[in-house]
Amino acid sequence: MIAKASDYPFIKVISAEDMVGYTETAKCAALRKVFDDAYRSPLSCVLVDGVERLLDFSPIGPRYSNLVLQALFLLVKKLPPQNRRLLVIATSSNRSFLRELGLLSAFGTIIDVPALTTVQHIMAVIEDTNALSRQECEEIRNELSRTNKEYFIGIKKLLNVIDMARECEPVDRVSVVVQSLMSETFSNS
Repeated sequence: MIAKASDYPFIKVISAEDMVGYTETAKCAALRKVFDDAYRSPLSCVLVDGVERLLDFSPIGPRYSNLVLQALFLLVKKLPPQNRRLLVIATSSNRSFLRELGLLSAFGTIIDVPALTTVQHIMAVIEDTNALSRQECEEIRNELSRTNKEYFIGIKKLLNVIDMARECEPVDRVSVVVQSLMSETFSNS
């Protein structure tokens, strides 16, 4: 949202999905290219989406790519050329992992995005995406409000549910969203 609202002339997203099958060296080269491209613009934003996946993190072991970690750390810490501004945003669902690696210190500000827990918050996100009609939104609101459940869903997961619903036939959209959200609840009985 920050990157989108910034109106920067250069915005680039780096994600593990774009680097499936890359070697560690190829990932480092791809990271370097994105940052080099960003330095060409007077005002740039680089979004590193899912740092732990980019680093091939596995909690079993634990295992991660130190080569990619060092490249990312150096690129994030490096000052852009004179008269160039660079905003680097990274997302992660594992803050403790980033702290253990020392990567948190590379960023000036840490913003925690809490899980969405109320129908009002969930609906604000759904409505803001403009993916569903006003009528579909009302039906979803009514269904979610009717239950005696507490919700607990991350913003990224909710956006994935909305994207999934967007691809469905219109007649199925409401039920897809409601059923997906019901699986992300705690019983309040």
